[in-house]
Amino acid sequence: MSGPVTAADEAPAEGACGETSPQIELTSSAEAEVGRFRVRRALPRRARRTVGAWCFADHMGPAAVTEERGLDVGPHPHIGLQTVTWLISGEALHRDSLGSEQVIAPGQLNLMTAGHGIAHSEEATGRYAGELQGIQLWVAQPEVTRHGAPAFEHHGDLPRVDVGAGTATVLVGELDGTRSPARRDTDHLGVDLELGAGQTDLTLIPTHEHGIVVLEGRLTVEGHEVEPGMLAYLGVGHDGCSITTEGPTRAMLLGGTPFEDELVMWWNYVGRSREEIIEAHRAWTAQDTDRFGSVGSPLPRIDTGPPPWGRTDG
Repeated sequence: MSGPVTAADEAPAEGACGETSPQIELTSSAEAEVGRFRVRRALPRRARRTVGAWCFADHMGPAAVTEERGLDVGPHPHIGLQTVTWLISGEALHRDSLGSEQVIAPGQLNLMTAGHGIAHSEEATGRYAGELQGIQLWVAQPEVTRHGAPAFEHHGDLPRVDVGAGTATVLVGELDGTRSPARRDTDHLGVDLELGAGQTDLTLIPTHEHGIVVLEGRLTVEGHEVEPGMLAYLGVGHDGCSITTEGPTRAMLLGGTPFEDELVMWWNYVGRSREEIIEAHRAWTAQDTDRFGSVGSPLPRIDTGPPPWGRTDG
């Protein structure tokens, strides 16, 4: 599931709780419509635009899909980011302009690097019917790689480690000595927490900031209750955190070194200036296959008007 990011995503979140204790804050997600799915968008918000290099987090579903009707997100462009797709139920099909065609299922990771430009679609598998739920995340690429070549990788087996009341799967980065094989261009971390009732004490890197997005159930972190539709943010300086759960809970732990560059985000692009976003969108609108390639998808290509600050005719 991808974007789009609009100006409304950066407006103050309704019901945002604000800072609840030093370096811990709770922020409400915004609801958005992407393809056929309602999503809860935890990032970006005006109160919290990034957690490390993580700049976008959409919790999608749960919703019913069929063999022929799924996410139904037609070919669309990206620049300057990595998409990290993680499902907790169901299956989806990824196609991109590199020629990749990959079904993703729970416990597997799709990681697509946009660099200078890529296009992809997200579709029904042609074989799966049932519930679909998951999260799509974007990682802002640093200056050293964001103008580079696009890439795609799929990891069918990721490292898992027992933690307190359950299991942690390391999607990206390293948790307490357990490292994912997935590419990362910055010092960041993404971990799926599958917990039962009890207490879980996690070791954190104090120079990182962290965020927790609950997908199912609820948890309490450092005395603050977090449920689906909230982002719990822990600033730098935490060498660990204590999580308490009363029943089955699924959550994502995101972290990383604070991202210093100021990002400009619009639609499916992540850049550093309005001018480069306008340039990328002109290339997509002109169907520039040198930059974005083409996707062998049966779904119609997605187009939109120019950014609100890019409507210039001369």
